[in-house]
Amino acid sequence: QVQLAESGGGLVQPGGSLRLSCAASGGIFSVTAMGWHRQAPGKQRELVAGIANGGPVDSRFAYADSVKGRFIVSRDNAKNTVDLQMNDLKPEDTAVYYCYAEGHEVTPEGPRKFDSTGQGTQVTVSA
Repeated sequence: QVQLAESGGGLVQPGGSLRLSCAASGGIFSVTAMGWHRQAPGKQRELVAGIANGGPVDSRFAYADSVKGRFIVSRDNAKNTVDLQMNDLKPEDTAVYYCYAEGHEVTPEGPRKFDSTGQGTQVTVSA
């Protein structure tokens, strides 16, 4: 079963930066997409940023409008990791951030699709 391990959350002042990291492990056959969602108190979970395989380079990246120009998502396909560099953080970025990964995992019957989400890491932006 594919598992995701996140790190890098914490408390930061407005205007500051944080870097989140996530590593996928456990019987991975292939990964087709990785990225980050977040959920603030009283709000629905939303996509923050993600990278998918295939297609033109410009179409592989997805960002929420609210983070464009401030956040940068990156993947290391060889290591099955995804990072989120968050700059110029604002109080409204405060949320639990969840790493996600999609792809295929190894099973005795052959590759099987998986869709995993990490436990989440708290990011708090406050003076």
